[in-house]
Amino acid sequence: TRVFLMPWNAPFTCMGSSPVTCQPERLRLLSDLVIRVFHFYPELTKKKFHDSNNRHLMGDGLVLLTESTMKFFQNLMLRSIGKGGDQNTWIEDGLFMYSYNIVFRAGYLSVFGNVSLREAGSTEKSFEMDRIQSDAMFTEFHKFDQYFPKLVYGVQSPRERIEIRKLMRMFWKTLSSQVVKNKGNASNWVREQLQTSEGLGMKEFMQDRCLFLMLWASQGNTGPAAFWLLMYLMKNPEAMAAVRREVDRVVMESGQEVRRGGPIINLTYDMIQKSLILDSALEETLRLTVAPVLSRAVMENMNLKMSDGRAYQIRQGDIISLFPYTAIQIDSKIHPDPLSFKYDRFLNPDGSKKTDFYKNGKKLRYYTMPWGAGVSMCPGRFFAMNELKQFVFFMILYFDFELKTPNEEVPDIDVKRWGFGAMQPTRDVGFRYRLRF
Repeated sequence: TRVFLMPWNAPFTCMGSSPVTCQPERLRLLSDLVIRVFHFYPELTKKKFHDSNNRHLMGDGLVLLTESTMKFFQNLMLRSIGKGGDQNTWIEDGLFMYSYNIVFRAGYLSVFGNVSLREAGSTEKSFEMDRIQSDAMFTEFHKFDQYFPKLVYGVQSPRERIEIRKLMRMFWKTLSSQVVKNKGNASNWVREQLQTSEGLGMKEFMQDRCLFLMLWASQGNTGPAAFWLLMYLMKNPEAMAAVRREVDRVVMESGQEVRRGGPIINLTYDMIQKSLILDSALEETLRLTVAPVLSRAVMENMNLKMSDGRAYQIRQGDIISLFPYTAIQIDSKIHPDPLSFKYDRFLNPDGSKKTDFYKNGKKLRYYTMPWGAGVSMCPGRFFAMNELKQFVFFMILYFDFELKTPNEEVPDIDVKRWGFGAMQPTRDVGFRYRLRF
């Protein structure tokens, strides 16, 4: 039996190390979803995955991955700087598709590798091939992503099943273990996963499926989140001005300067860790637009007490699904005026990061949960946040950009994607941009 605790008035209190959070059963639930959607049968142990993620998505490994991603943002966004021609012409696009496209491609190239200089023959040709190939990959990934909710619920039409299968075969081929190995410059994260898979005797076709799963896990949510972040900043001039001042300060303190004819900014890992205002604006964006469902298996009969005094008798074998978006993230007792974007909500008056939030006089351990919670918290959250901040840094430093319609409203969330992480809008929003230099 699945028990949904998804109250609109948020009586949920995090249970910590209760019988609800037993790892073997939770992992079984996750494995069932991975098998159904990605046709991948997990054969790596939890510990091997966990250790690899910690090495490459945190600490020194994260520094390397972040700085690799920076180079691809430069190639995708700033390639025309210094090339001559009219660079002051406004370019019109959809903000959602633009943000999703750029962030996905930069992340994809940094994780899975790019066209080598040896293969391309020159640096310029390598950059050009990266742009072409990554754009083609995004086009196919976006098609798959549109089918994702139906895949999870198993409600595809016969025609959709055929199209999905065709897309999957394309991904398994393009991201095959042999293709990635031949590139020679895939991330250490991917290379270690392949080495471990081979060491455990995983069949090659299953390694290919694992790589596609890694692509979706690492890039499926970041692009949509980038859209919401830019959208909220453009709709809130005070927030945009505060973030812009902070970006300019961070660059100045690094000893660099954005100027016509000058070198492109080397946006280091250390620089983007100094952007507390942008961090707060990002956390506020995620609070408003990321809505995962967290499932836990019940290992023994128990009395589950809620923060409002109510209690539920839960049986062994039940599955509890929690929806922190309504239970925590838009609870007015925790976050006043919860549906409004307040860029400084996660800042103290002195400008430091705010971590103390209360409900009914009690300090909360979890006051926003876009990444999940506990040991199941998203291991790639730091990489994702760094990607988002890099994207915003480069947009602010190098581009003028604005909504085509100044009074454009923030679009509604597409409710078909409730429970799948970063939400997507019901429609795209027209905007225009041009290089500042």
